[in-house]
Amino acid sequence: MTEVQHLDIRTVTMGISLRDCADPDPKQLLAKIRRKILTKAENHVRTVESISNEYGIPIANKRISVTPLAIIADGHTVDTFIAIAQTLDTTAEELGIDYLGGFGALVQKGMTAGDKNLIDSIPDALASTKRVCAFVNVASTRAGINMDAVARMGTMIKELAGKTHEAIGCCKFVVFANCVEDNPFVAGAFHGISEPETVINVGISGPGVVLAAVRRAGQCDFGILAEVIKRTAFKVTRMGEMVGRKASQRLGVEFGIVDLSLAPTPAEGDSVADILEAIGVERCGCHGTTAALMLLNDAVKKGGLMASSFVGGLSGAFIPVAEDQGMIRAVEAGALSIEKLEAMSSVCSVGLDMVAIPGDTPAATISAIIADECAIGVVNHKTTAVRIIPVPGKMVGQSAEYGGLLGTAPIMAVSKFSSANFIARGGRIPAPASGINN
Repeated sequence: MTEVQHLDIRTVTMGISLRDCADPDPKQLLAKIRRKILTKAENHVRTVESISNEYGIPIANKRISVTPLAIIADGHTVDTFIAIAQTLDTTAEELGIDYLGGFGALVQKGMTAGDKNLIDSIPDALASTKRVCAFVNVASTRAGINMDAVARMGTMIKELAGKTHEAIGCCKFVVFANCVEDNPFVAGAFHGISEPETVINVGISGPGVVLAAVRRAGQCDFGILAEVIKRTAFKVTRMGEMVGRKASQRLGVEFGIVDLSLAPTPAEGDSVADILEAIGVERCGCHGTTAALMLLNDAVKKGGLMASSFVGGLSGAFIPVAEDQGMIRAVEAGALSIEKLEAMSSVCSVGLDMVAIPGDTPAATISAIIADECAIGVVNHKTTAVRIIPVPGKMVGQSAEYGGLLGTAPIMAVSKFSSANFIARGGRIPAPASGINN
């Protein structure tokens, strides 16, 4: 399975609390952050690699997540936040870490001065680093949607796109509704306030293994097919928990969760879209795709919950366009649109992920896309997110090449009609009645 069906552990992520690093002196703050990460994670990469070699299980990424930096550095300037990002980047490089998440803010109900400064720093912070990933949570079922923050996201994403080649900085930034504290996946990983001092969280993968199982099952009915997917998810999750517990034991830190998310890669045969097509739709995005995705997502969760009592993170099927060859083919064939992706996100995890759009898309349109995705998350009590990439100079029919896990991003069409007056209202869209459930 590991060689033919691309079975791997996508990431073993060490979460590290930086709550004891707060300091009004910028130099002391940077020194404390660097010292804390180096101390806690000094053996992380070496330990994970030894487990991979010992058990013959590929582990694609070794990552770190930290406490949201807007909390730790509240009161500091934009320049200090940029310096923090650069310190995180050099520290991650020294440790051999692939990505470091947590450069972000929780602003679903309002923004402090520190939140605003962090958000303002994101374009320069991500333009001057390679490994740092950023997030902003702008909505929750309990608080509603902070439309002032949503409006700022559109202009900030445009600025970030213009400061990085082919807007690659936007690949490292995500906007959330109902973000979770134990997500091991980038770009949205962060170490939540309720998390322990240090913790190991595991993100599994396995689209290729599920695809092979679906194809072997043949033309059975949906009930039987769901059982096939459940059993496959059970096996993959057991492997993920074993890796996480071994890493936790050897590193002497707590074991957190296994994230059940099926995470595709640009490799052929490692595609969520291919699974949906194996279930029966001719091309991902055509009628029936949302129902097929619901079946897949639900069966994966049921199998994973049987395999582990510590399931967390996002735990669903990721549908990133650029990172999934089947999704790319569907866009190129005209079968998959942003509107259909939005509908699909109502039944799976994450949302509009790694979606490239024309570089001349207005900021208000980007903000409105984010608001729509937040609405799905807020009303349905689920995590949704937007990782959108307005590529300067590119139009529909072209693509942006990123390579590696980021893949190729075909430029997708957005509505030609304006959302400017809608975004200009500002304020907060109130929480739905379902959010008041005490």
